[in-house]
Amino acid sequence: MNAPLESAGPLAGKVALVTGGARRVGAEIVRTLHAAGAQVAVHYRRSSAEAAALVAELNGERSQSAAGFAADLLATPQLPQLIDSVLGTFGRLDVLVNNASTFYATPVGEIDEAAWEDLLGTNLKAPLFLSQAAAPALRTARGLIVNLADIHGRRPLRRHTTYSIAKAGLVMLTRSLARELAPEVRVNAIAPGPVMWPVGGADDTLKAEIVARTALKRMGSPHDVALAARYFAVDAPFVTGQILAVDGGRSLGG
Repeated sequence: MNAPLESAGPLAGKVALVTGGARRVGAEIVRTLHAAGAQVAVHYRRSSAEAAALVAELNGERSQSAAGFAADLLATPQLPQLIDSVLGTFGRLDVLVNNASTFYATPVGEIDEAAWEDLLGTNLKAPLFLSQAAAPALRTARGLIVNLADIHGRRPLRRHTTYSIAKAGLVMLTRSLARELAPEVRVNAIAPGPVMWPVGGADDTLKAEIVARTALKRMGSPHDVALAARYFAVDAPFVTGQILAVDGGRSLGG
């Protein structure tokens, strides 16, 4: 195997693990951290083809700078194994981005235990136990955890009670971990607003209404979220326990 190409950039020599990193917002975070010089661990569960394509793309730019890692984040015993695999491949871990998420409606009166376990598991339980597994390596590296929260962790979304509860829990988890893991590890969260529509799409009328209620009167993009992750990783060494809304002013109300 050829020796890895030397990287340049503010994250040169650093390693970042992004959960759900094969597609959508996660893939944009992976590309952005990689462009800043990091080696990247791309976690996926079902998106094996997308993960393989992304890893090949990044290794084409800089050899041995990316690798894919499959794991079911709801299988808690697999989480230390995921961290061990990343450490075995790259030798260190500096940044953990808990991006993987599940999103669907659970109106009151229709909430069942399966949806509760799925939404709380993916959006809250997995970030907790993965962060716990990663904590020793992050302490050694004096690293960073970035959680992908949501503006609806502070402002409930109609028909999405369980999801809103999970993201509210993730906000508190961010602040709790920031206190527990200091001073070695910083922990922050990004709370996106309208940056990408759900996989199943959205009604055009609803889209127009959401944009109209956003102060900047436009959609954001996955890159806006990725730039916030880069900010925490590169430019915010004295910032921890913070929730950064990347929402064009949607959370202002109106």
